Amino acid sequence: MQEVFRHRTLYLLAERAGDIVGVLPVSEVKSSLFGHSVVSLPFCVYGGCAVTDSAAVSPLHTRAWEFCQDRGADYLELRNRTLREAEWLRQDLYVSFRRDILPDVEANMLAIPRKQRAMVRKGIKAGLRSEIDSDVERFFRLYADNVRRHGTPPLPKEYFRSLQREFGQQAEVLTVIDTEGRPVSSVLTFYFRDEVLPYHAGDLERARDLAANDFKYWELMRRGCERGYRVFDYGRSKVGTGSHDFKKNWGFEPQPLHYEFRLRRGTELPQKNPLNPKYQLLIKAWRRLPLPVANMLGAYLTRHLS
Repeated sequence: MQEVFRHRTLYLLAERAGDIVGVLPVSEVKSSLFGHSVVSLPFCVYGGCAVTDSAAVSPLHTRAWEFCQDRGADYLELRNRTLREAEWLRQDLYVSFRRDILPDVEANMLAIPRKQRAMVRKGIKAGLRSEIDSDVERFFRLYADNVRRHGTPPLPKEYFRSLQREFGQQAEVLTVIDTEGRPVSSVLTFYFRDEVLPYHAGDLERARDLAANDFKYWELMRRGCERGYRVFDYGRSKVGTGSHDFKKNWGFEPQPLHYEFRLRRGTELPQKNPLNPKYQLLIKAWRRLPLPVANMLGAYLTRHLS
């Protein structure tokens, strides 16, 4: 966050008798386009406190709010999987999709609902193959083309490079190629403890006809099963979008995410999402940009989004 986007970032610690019992990572996002905020965490599905003692949550939230006020920020945003502050304002735009990975590969295949399972088998019959990339080059080309088609700016390539440098083998790029060796779909996945977390993805338009995305996520699940991982976390989606429906078709039940906000007086709840009607003209215009121009502008614009 700090090296790539120049967001001031720090860890707030809670200690008891000299032992750390809680951590709250926060980033200060100063944007001339969308205001000034303190967020845990920008560009991430989840954030908020990590604690071994529930009593640490309240003082960590208090300290984060003090930091927000000290910096003159408009609001504090915490991206929690569970409700932490019932009195704060919330945005219930997003849900997450998580499910256990069964210990047997074929059992995981049979656990996929019939119609979706047929799509996975279609990709297999089409001769698609998956490869693990040592860099983000093929992934970024597919990712950037995909987000441009959806009318949103891409995160800079350097961000994905930095994730690979920081997390090493725990940040893996899997790319799907067709029978002629051409990349058609790709995903950057994190591995944490016993969880598989596909996080950023991209594809070509023809990936749908090949069932390449269906094949891609099956490959992740299959590989995760063979490597002993126990949870598949499909990440977040906005309710009412194609991404939401795609994940639900896999038999995953949506689980609400609690994005909680504490606002300074006179500040409105931010609405920085593509479903906001006032952004529709910008989205339509962005789709028409040449890809190199979209990538260049995206490297600047995304640091304002969080």
